[in-house]
Amino acid sequence: MNDKENKKTPDNKPNNFPKFNIYWIYGLIAISFIGLQFLDFGSDSKEITWKQFEKEMLRAHDVEKVVVVNREKAEVYIKPDRFTSAKYDEYRPKGVTYTANNSPQFYFNIGSVETFEKRMEEAQKDFKESEIVPVRYETRKDHVGELLSWLMPIIILVAVWLFIFKRMSGGGPGGGNIFSIGKSRAKVFDKEEAHIKTNFNDVAGLAEAKVEITEIVDFLKNPTKYTKLGGKIPKGALLVGPPGTGKTLLAKAVAGEADVPFFSMSGSDFVEMFVGVGASRVRDLFSQAKQKAPCIVFIDEIDAIGRARGRGPNFGSNDKREDTLNQLLTEMDGFDTNTGVIILAATNRADVLDPALLRAGRFDRQIHVELPDLNEREEIFKVHLRPLSVEKNFEPKFLAKQTPGFSGADIANVCNEAALIAARRNKKVVEKQDFLDAIDRIIGGLEKKNKLITVNEKKTIAYHEAGHATISWMLEHANPLVKVTIVPRGQALGAAWYLPKERQITTVEAMLDEMCAALGGRASEQLNFGKISTGALNDLEKVTKQAYAMVSYFGMSEKIGNVSFYDSQGRGDYSFTKPYSEKTAEQIDSEVKRIIEEQYQRALHILQEHKEGLIVLAERLLEKEVIFSDDVEEIFGERKFKEEELYVSKKNGSSENVADHSKINEKNVSEEKLVNKEKVEEEPEKE
Repeated sequence: MNDKENKKTPDNKPNNFPKFNIYWIYGLIAISFIGLQFLDFGSDSKEITWKQFEKEMLRAHDVEKVVVVNREKAEVYIKPDRFTSAKYDEYRPKGVTYTANNSPQFYFNIGSVETFEKRMEEAQKDFKESEIVPVRYETRKDHVGELLSWLMPIIILVAVWLFIFKRMSGGGPGGGNIFSIGKSRAKVFDKEEAHIKTNFNDVAGLAEAKVEITEIVDFLKNPTKYTKLGGKIPKGALLVGPPGTGKTLLAKAVAGEADVPFFSMSGSDFVEMFVGVGASRVRDLFSQAKQKAPCIVFIDEIDAIGRARGRGPNFGSNDKREDTLNQLLTEMDGFDTNTGVIILAATNRADVLDPALLRAGRFDRQIHVELPDLNEREEIFKVHLRPLSVEKNFEPKFLAKQTPGFSGADIANVCNEAALIAARRNKKVVEKQDFLDAIDRIIGGLEKKNKLITVNEKKTIAYHEAGHATISWMLEHANPLVKVTIVPRGQALGAAWYLPKERQITTVEAMLDEMCAALGGRASEQLNFGKISTGALNDLEKVTKQAYAMVSYFGMSEKIGNVSFYDSQGRGDYSFTKPYSEKTAEQIDSEVKRIIEEQYQRALHILQEHKEGLIVLAERLLEKEVIFSDDVEEIFGERKFKEEELYVSKKNGSSENVADHSKINEKNVSEEKLVNKEKVEEEPEKE
């Protein structure tokens, strides 16, 4: 803490007064001018009406003289001997003895001079000549008011001009004026910065990414270790991965670990309404980086300026973003070299980046930060469980099994939500059930037990979810069932939770089994009620996308063949033609329809064979509203396909059994929430 921040008053209390600002003096001067204009500090005269003046003062011969000021106001001077009488006691200040008559005691507005003179003449027509009150006319000038009338418009125009140009400058460095608009907005973190607390210990999982990042930091700390063998320090590394996987967190850890200056900014910071500003900021950024080399420059969300040139609806237009990208390409690996400046960038849209930006010499390394696997999720849970007060003997591995597909950000949200739920229930520690409830809430939303649902709707939902559960229990490659509920949650009227196997590739049989299980809800409605409802919207959407992917992307259709129309680079986003003919399009549509219809008929056949168990399961679901895999096993028997999946541990290369689903459900907990990130079957509200 600085000495200025530690300054205390004589009473040993911190000085909390705000810092001095020159604008305070400007404000005081303006208030003083306004006060001099509108306040009359030297006059105690009282305003009266013409009738009061005529009846009470003029006809009583109390008036000594009248002065008309600027042909608008008449000031009345009362004779000194008359003003001391009891008649005027209420107009005199208490405790003050009147001794002189240097200022008027009263005033009134005259309207026009002609009317005032006529009234004065009529009121004094019976007066003697010596009793007539003299009237004098004066013209007074308000110098302060005239000065303000000239200065105030100028002051207002100057203030508005300064405000507009300060706003246009974007509050950038260099005093916040218009001349700093082309300056870089990067935040610089030097090694002595104390508020950078994140380090590699706070980044769980991401073992391969941390190795690459640590190596880059080591390049800058010990460059001779690598250059003495003839090697060159990499110029840049690109962090690529889905949202929430920890790309920015990894960069923060680099800022905390590195002993070199660290420049941090977002790709959108280069974007401005003025032409050429983005390129100017790129030049200024690298100019500052060269002065502090060796250093690291981190650009978050680089796709804001790094999109491929020539792509987009603005064909042939002068795109400011392309000018910024061109300048960035030149600075990263142009004619002028940047020795000791390493660029880190992060994006979740690497497919839209310009190829020139990704080539070796600019971004020499692409570090893929993927969704965490089982072991990595366990490590991430351990990091986020540190600040929480959890129950004794709590196993983070249990939560890691229940959260397949969760990113690091999702896991952090689970831990925080669990703590909030435990606090809401007045618990002293966060228990296992709180974490399960948090996972449920994050995926499906809050339970709505008081939502109005008719008896027929509830029965339809129960048979729909029972159809999903039955088919998933009977098919080999369908994901194991965990829980089924017909309690409305979020926008869904019912939901089914599954625990998918964490596999890297999928076969045709597995995809067809998943499609059949997804169509089991509608097939159950058709089989039991002879009619269908809108509750299968989510199922049909998923099945249709999956079928089109099988036919047009994965080459899993014999009729279409081993061809793929998938564009991994996104180059055909704005193309006017399809990559296949109209005849092929018709064949794709017919194949998709055939696949979906076959799986629907297959679902009807399976449910027909196990109709008695389906009805028992649906009725139990109507009764309990929430059932678990134990209930399904009790009705249909033990699942035939119960082989254990073995996952290879990345740490030691050994195999580890992580698919023990038999202990997932606990019968003594009626509201246990076991979830799956990707395989939640949700039913949208009925139309």
